[in-house]
Amino acid sequence: MGLLQVSVIFLLSLITMTLAEPPGCKIRITDRGLEMLKAETKRFVEEELSNITMPEMRGEEGRFQYTIKDVKITELNLTSDLRFQPDVGLLFEVQNSSITLNFQRRILYWLFYDEGAINASAEGVDIFTVLHLSKDKEGRLKISNVSCNASIAKMRARFSGTLGRVYDFIGAFLTTGMRFVLNKQICPALNHAALVLVNQLLETIPVRAEVDSYVGIDYSLLNDPVVTETSLDMDFRGMFYDLKNENETLVNYAVNPIVREYDRMIYLALSEFFFDSGLFSYFKGGLFQMQIANERMPKDLEMLLRTTYLGTIMMLNPALIEHPLSLELEVTSPPRSTIKTSGASVAVNCNLKVLVLPPGKPAVQLSSMTMVGKFNAKVSMKGKRLAIHLDLRRFKIFSNQSALESLALIPLQGPLKTMLQISVVPLINNYTKRGVQIPLPDGIDFIEEVVEYHNGYIIVGANLHFRTGLREIIERKLSGETDNSI
Repeated sequence: MGLLQVSVIFLLSLITMTLAEPPGCKIRITDRGLEMLKAETKRFVEEELSNITMPEMRGEEGRFQYTIKDVKITELNLTSDLRFQPDVGLLFEVQNSSITLNFQRRILYWLFYDEGAINASAEGVDIFTVLHLSKDKEGRLKISNVSCNASIAKMRARFSGTLGRVYDFIGAFLTTGMRFVLNKQICPALNHAALVLVNQLLETIPVRAEVDSYVGIDYSLLNDPVVTETSLDMDFRGMFYDLKNENETLVNYAVNPIVREYDRMIYLALSEFFFDSGLFSYFKGGLFQMQIANERMPKDLEMLLRTTYLGTIMMLNPALIEHPLSLELEVTSPPRSTIKTSGASVAVNCNLKVLVLPPGKPAVQLSSMTMVGKFNAKVSMKGKRLAIHLDLRRFKIFSNQSALESLALIPLQGPLKTMLQISVVPLINNYTKRGVQIPLPDGIDFIEEVVEYHNGYIIVGANLHFRTGLREIIERKLSGETDNSI
C-alpha cells in the first residue's frame, strides 16, 4: 500500500509539472538593482516620516500645567539599508538614527505663564520593516502585508524662552510622552506608505493592456515572486491576444527561459512564445494583408510584371493592357519565430496575387503565387519598450497553378525581393519600432542594454534609471496622469 501511495504521488507531481504553464516573460531584479533603489527608498521614507502628524498634548505635573502642539519633524538623519528577505520580499532597516522635532509649548506655573518653542531629538531610532510580496487575484505584483517594528532609545529636549532654565527639569517628563507618541506613529506611517502608496506605484505595471487597435498584452504573474538573498524573480504570462477575440490564444509549448546571470541590475527573458503569440494575434486580427497598386507600385516592378504577364493579358483581354496592375500579399498562416544562439528569425508564408484593375470593374487575376520568406529579427530596448527590426533574408515564390509557371517566375524573384525590402519591410519596421511596454513601473527605464540570444529565448540584461522620484510617480498616478514615455 505504501509503495502504491508513493507511485500515485510521484505520478501526480509529474502531471502537475507537465500542466504548469511556462512563462513567456521573466524578470530578475538583482541585488545590484536593489542597490540603486536604496537612495530613492530612503528619500521616500524620509518624506513619509516628515509628514507624521501628532495630536496636541495637555497635562499636569505638580504645579505645572502644560500644552504641547504644532509638532513638526524638521530633520531626519537615517542610516538605512534595503535588501531582499528570502521567501518573503524586501527588508527596509534603519539603525541608530535620529529625528529632530520642533513643537510649541504653553506652560503655567503658579501665576507665571510662559510659551515658546521646544527643539527635541529622538536618538537611537531603529526601524525594522518587512514588505511581503505576492501575486494578487488579477496577477499583479503587490505588497500584501507589512511587518514593522520601531523603537527610540532616548529623546532629548532643548527649551527656549524666559523660563527655559527654570523648568528644564520637567524635560524628561515631556520627552517621555513625546517619545511614546512618536514611536507609535512611525509604523502606521510606513504601513500606509507601503500598502497604499507603493501599491499605487505597482499598479502602473501593465497586467492586461492594449498595445494598439489590434492586440493586447497579458503580463499577469503566474505565481508569487521567488525571493532569494541576491534576486527577485518573477514569471509573467507574456502573451499577446487579439482584441476582437481575447479567448483565441496560442498554447505555450516554448521552452522555459533560464536566467543565470546576476551582474546587471535587471534581466528580461522572453521565450519564442512571447513573439509567436504576437504574430498569431496580429494574424487573427487581419493585419497581415497588403495591396501594392497605383502610386505605391514601384515603376520598375510594374514594368517587370507587365513584361512577365503580357502573354496572359493578351489571352484574357487585350484591352486590359493599359490598366494599372496590383500586387496583393496575404499571410496564409501565423508566422513563427525561431531563436537560436546565432540570432532570431521569423518565417512567413504568403499568397501573392497579380491583378489588373480596370476602372469601375472587378479586378482580373493574372496569377496566384506562394511566397516563402525568412526575416532576420533584431531585438532592441529603448526606455522600457521592446522593439523589433526585420530584414528580409530568404525569399522564394512558387506558382499555385503549374510547375511550368513556377519556372517562368524565376526572373521575378530578385526584383520582388528587392521591392519587398525597399517598399514593404520599411512599412513593417516603422510599425514595429513603436515597440511594446515591458512590465516595469512608470518612471523607471532600461539603460545600457545588452541582448543575448539563447536556444528558444532571448535575455536582455540592463541597468535601471529613475526618470523621476517615487513620490512624483505616485502623485501622478493618484492624479490620473500617465507616463508619456511609455
